[in-house]
Amino acid sequence: MTSPRIKLHKGDLPAGLSFGSSVAIDTETLGLKPYRDRLCLVQLSAGNNEAHLVQLDGHDWSAPNLKALLVNPEVLKIFHFGRFDVAVMRRWLGVETTPIWCTKIASKLARTYTDRHGLKDLCSELVGIDLSKQQQSSDWAASDLSQQQLAYAASDVLHLHAIKARLETMLARSGRLEMAEAAFQYLPRRAELDLAGFEDMDVFAH
Repeated sequence: MTSPRIKLHKGDLPAGLSFGSSVAIDTETLGLKPYRDRLCLVQLSAGNNEAHLVQLDGHDWSAPNLKALLVNPEVLKIFHFGRFDVAVMRRWLGVETTPIWCTKIASKLARTYTDRHGLKDLCSELVGIDLSKQQQSSDWAASDLSQQQLAYAASDVLHLHAIKARLETMLARSGRLEMAEAAFQYLPRRAELDLAGFEDMDVFAH
């Protein structure tokens, strides 16, 4: 496989950039609490071995081109653990991201033969890619990101289209595709609950 093309943008996506009918998205933050730990980077890919990374400085949250893409009903957004990314973008960018497809939810419904549903596991089994997680815990608020950080961030979106295709086939085979799609539609509400402080509570429990 040829080396991916990684393009870094400061503050927003360039005007006129198109990702087609679906875009893979991931985020990097200062921590794992969306209401506390700020958004630093948004990674996007059309599944064409190219990644666009939007670096946010914590002061200017306008990003009109990025926000327009996130709310565009004609573009499917593919995430891995979209619950977190949707919540953090709602908190810091002030937009509700839709429509959504989440490979983590899909994996849990389709790959019932395992409890390993991390992106690294999906990349290895479904698309034969060994994903490095060495830069997972690093300073994403740094003004100058290292080449290792950029490569790590890009790797989180480059393979999501291929993974989605494999999982969609598995879900259809098991008769669980409609169930998965209903779960995807609920994700913005789940993100709202997380931001409201109900992240550790099952509101459906007795």
